[in-house]
Amino acid sequence: MNATPLNNAPLLSARDLTKRFGGLAAVHQVSVDLWLGQIHAVIGPNGAGKSTLTNLLSGDLPATSGTVMLRGLDISGWTPEKISSSGLGRSYQKTNIFRSFSIWENVRLAAQSRSQPSAFNPWRWLATATHMRDVNERAERAMELAGLQHRRQQVAGAASHGEQRQLEIAMTLATEPAVLLLDEPLAGMGVAEAQSMVQLLLRLKQDHAILLVEHDIDAIFTLADQLTVMVNGQVIASGLPTDVRADPHVQAAYLGEEH
Repeated sequence: MNATPLNNAPLLSARDLTKRFGGLAAVHQVSVDLWLGQIHAVIGPNGAGKSTLTNLLSGDLPATSGTVMLRGLDISGWTPEKISSSGLGRSYQKTNIFRSFSIWENVRLAAQSRSQPSAFNPWRWLATATHMRDVNERAERAMELAGLQHRRQQVAGAASHGEQRQLEIAMTLATEPAVLLLDEPLAGMGVAEAQSMVQLLLRLKQDHAILLVEHDIDAIFTLADQLTVMVNGQVIASGLPTDVRADPHVQAAYLGEEH
């Protein structure tokens, strides 16, 4: 994965992002930096604006105002497809896979999305996918990173919930992103599956900048290098997890006394 920072700058940087739906500000002047080798977690109660923020960063929603920089490029207003091809990958709250295909076929299809005809081989799009060496190599790397090599021939729809979430991440990795936006990857998992996902995310952060939206507080404090707390579309605290955790405003608004 080529995720080298540009001039020691964050791989993704958002400034004063705002999204209004009529008179409602779902996200209001939110700024965030994502650095290579770090997981930046975003937490907050339901309706805080976390998923809307993710959609703004990925281009799935246009911002009302504010800017987003990806690898030194201003991607504000770009389409999701163009942003994705420029090095940003994301997963969604709802698992998004081809359920009737094998796990390997799902990952290979994702890898193939990055393979375009060239001036040297304009008929490449007619080639059999199984014979595309670069596609297969990208898919193999993604399978290995996600820990799914031993499940390659399993039908995706028959895989466990945790394996399907791993598969979605593997499909994202097959597009070779530098930045990963992960929306509740641990949702609905049992203890063993959640522990496996935590270990996967710790491996992935070595070569990526990761934004993690998650409700599992124990996982958050295991994973996060930086932590942002949102309430009603606004940031109420951001910084090192230990500092944010001790913030009385955060405890009152979200974490509660038990944390």
